[in-house]
Amino acid sequence: MALLEITAISKRFGATLAVEEVSLSIERSEFFALLGPSGCGKTTFLRLIAGFEVPDNGRIIIDGTDVSGLPPYVRPVNMMFQSYALFPHMDVAANIAFGLRQERMDRRRIVARVEEMLALVQMSDYRRRRPHELSGGQRQRVALARALAKMPKLLLLDEPLAALDRRLRGQTRLELTAIQERVGTTFLVVTHDQEEALSMASRVAVMNRGRFVQIGSPAEIYEHPVSRFVADFVGEVNLFEGELTTKSNGPALAVAGFVQAIPLPPDTELCEGAVAALAVRPEKLVLSSSLPNRFAIAAKVSSIGYLGGGSIVHLTTEQGRALKAYLPGSAAGAFGRGARVWASWPPENGVVLTQ
Repeated sequence: MALLEITAISKRFGATLAVEEVSLSIERSEFFALLGPSGCGKTTFLRLIAGFEVPDNGRIIIDGTDVSGLPPYVRPVNMMFQSYALFPHMDVAANIAFGLRQERMDRRRIVARVEEMLALVQMSDYRRRRPHELSGGQRQRVALARALAKMPKLLLLDEPLAALDRRLRGQTRLELTAIQERVGTTFLVVTHDQEEALSMASRVAVMNRGRFVQIGSPAEIYEHPVSRFVADFVGEVNLFEGELTTKSNGPALAVAGFVQAIPLPPDTELCEGAVAALAVRPEKLVLSSSLPNRFAIAAKVSSIGYLGGGSIVHLTTEQGRALKAYLPGSAAGAFGRGARVWASWPPENGVVLTQ
């Protein structure tokens, strides 16, 4: 049995439908991420699970018990808020112990649990410091330790890394996944950051306008998006829209302004004239100074952005369309700003989208 089973829950605030007929199943010890833009309903969804909001319809079952109408304090769930919500007048140890004292746990057990949590998040040397004496990353660790201290079956994390700078976010992502693996608690994290979701979670649900539009592994979400929205929201993408046509060498996409139709993956199964889009990730594009022996688009390099491990090359086609190519290492050094190039890719590296 899955730890969390959600069946067709909805939540409306006045005229706004925040969550619409959403269903989801999360396994025990899974690290699951809910990814979506601001205002898509993901935080409301999290609050429904926590019990801070009551669904208008549908069921929420945790560990076999229907908790849809139960208050937050009786659910086997804890929530780590984006602001961390630490008590400023308490030191680190007291913050971690707060929930345990509220449950009237035996004092010796509280001390032992606090010590265990401090060691888990590597904050044992900071037990007597108060939140204002800690860095953002340290406050995040204390909030995590406090949330885990009550040993919830499900931990909800609302934008847990949003307050951290970029370098610290990368380090903390690794720490979060390591801690989750060690304690085995089921994590459900909400984020608008696609890099955060793809790098931490074993599965990801992409949400838009109150509904899930795709659920799958990070690789499935990135490599095989099911819609234009997912392709565009999760990572960079080049999108070509047109109608399906058939060439002698297979299916192709007739795009306005292009003399030649763009070859599609050979397994494309659409009717002639069907409206579709082709998604091609920047790292799939191959740039060359001479015309390759396959379909290619003539373009000019408009700018090159160095990213450390590679470069993002911004292109402008003869039709005025903007494209992006990612070149690893120092490969972009072969092309300068204003250079005329040919952009191509193997047809099987494109993804055909009809939504």
